[in-house]
Amino acid sequence: MKHDFKFEKTSNPKQKPNPDTLKFGKNFTDHMFLMNYSTEKGWHDGRIVPYGNLSLDPAAAVFHYGQEAFEGMKAYRTPDGNVRLFRPYMNAARSNASNARICMPEIDCELFVGAIKALVDTERDWIPNKPNTSLYIRPFIIADDPFLGVHPAATYLFVIICSPVGPYYDIPGGGLAPAKIYVECEYVRATLGGVGFAKVGGNYAASLLAQMRAVSEGCAQVLWLDAIEHSYVEEIGTSNAFFVINGEVITAPLLGTILPGVTRASVIELLKKWGVKISERRLKIDDVALAAKDGSLSEIFASGTAAVISPVGEIKYKDSKITIAGGGVGPLAQRLYDTLYGIQTGTIKDDMGWTINV
Repeated sequence: MKHDFKFEKTSNPKQKPNPDTLKFGKNFTDHMFLMNYSTEKGWHDGRIVPYGNLSLDPAAAVFHYGQEAFEGMKAYRTPDGNVRLFRPYMNAARSNASNARICMPEIDCELFVGAIKALVDTERDWIPNKPNTSLYIRPFIIADDPFLGVHPAATYLFVIICSPVGPYYDIPGGGLAPAKIYVECEYVRATLGGVGFAKVGGNYAASLLAQMRAVSEGCAQVLWLDAIEHSYVEEIGTSNAFFVINGEVITAPLLGTILPGVTRASVIELLKKWGVKISERRLKIDDVALAAKDGSLSEIFASGTAAVISPVGEIKYKDSKITIAGGGVGPLAQRLYDTLYGIQTGTIKDDMGWTINV
């Protein structure tokens, strides 16, 4: 379904960054998408306008009560010159799940994806065509209703911004490189009944202290454990975690404490297609350590939109260091990365029906 949105072209276009030196999330395109919500009108006045500052009342509810949710996705330029999105309706559905959890209005999935397509089409020239580059898309919703009092807002703003990006991790030549991970045994990311499954800013703010601790220990990311027993593995940083033990791939189940990743779902579907045993079940960190000791742990990797697949070469757990896959990139992580990135960029045929052209 095609949506007609108002369009105001920028009068001051920016200089596009060098695609060979792109950093992640540092540059932004010429335009953004805005749409308003009120209890009287619902979602209305969708428009593409020049990228610029937002004007919000200091009493806007987003500042005081945290009614905010966001998504992350990418647009890719294919070898034949087309532009494609990867499973955008899953992002739309997940956005609505986040909105529902924190009492914000849902957006029709066709409208959500239509807005994405319209803005990406407008910013088509901003999509880099170098290997390991893409256009990162950040849709988000904030409560802009000015009041002081704990209750859902009456008005909201839906915003989409775009950023041409290089690799999430600064890896020479792009591709894969194993990361060091710190197991966080004190702080927790989410608990049952909370907002762990929702993509809301509070989850990320609450993770910063543990992330700083990980960096101080020489690690790139945190491996989170469950909030009750501090025993079961959950997520790696902002990504879903996978452990390969005795040929079985194990990932945490969707019980409400981890994000239902779009890449996670895609990994699971590919593994099933390839005949690889995949289990969504709870796994203790001590069992991971034992598997490393007896040699049955062959790989650990994370999945997410930003980096696609991130192999883990070392885990720091309490006073011990656990080396995985000889500190290198495991074959399954490499195959998953090559397949997913190939489908996303059009260098591999999409026989899963996951991509749509803009």
